[in-house]
Amino acid sequence: MTKGDENKIDVFQSRCLRQILRVKWSDRITNSKVLETARMETISGIIRKRRWKYIGHILRKEADSDCITALTWAPEGSRRQGRPKTTWRRMVEKERMTTGWISWQHARTIALNRDEWRRVWRSYVPRGAKWIGNIL
Repeated sequence: MTKGDENKIDVFQSRCLRQILRVKWSDRITNSKVLETARMETISGIIRKRRWKYIGHILRKEADSDCITALTWAPEGSRRQGRPKTTWRRMVEKERMTTGWISWQHARTIALNRDEWRRVWRSYVPRGAKWIGNIL
């Protein structure tokens, strides 16, 4: 999911919440205030949290698991000309690099301890206005 996709989802959510709460654009209320009033967080934030929870689940699997292989696989050879498509794996790789983890093995050692993993990924994912029940 690209930044543009995240933005489109968040705009859609804001528009729907404004209709539900009957907030007009002329009221000049910010989207963050609308989210706070609805006691919700952005959908893109929820997706990001679930993505990191799923990555932790994958990293706790056996080392020879197909999931681990798919996540850490480095294809050889040349590729087509142009920018590569944004895939789930590339997006996760990019986020891994921004978090400061050198390798997936480093992330795996953290993920084996569930409490530590939860603490770490929550520090990287921005928190919304409020948690929505038991959604996460």
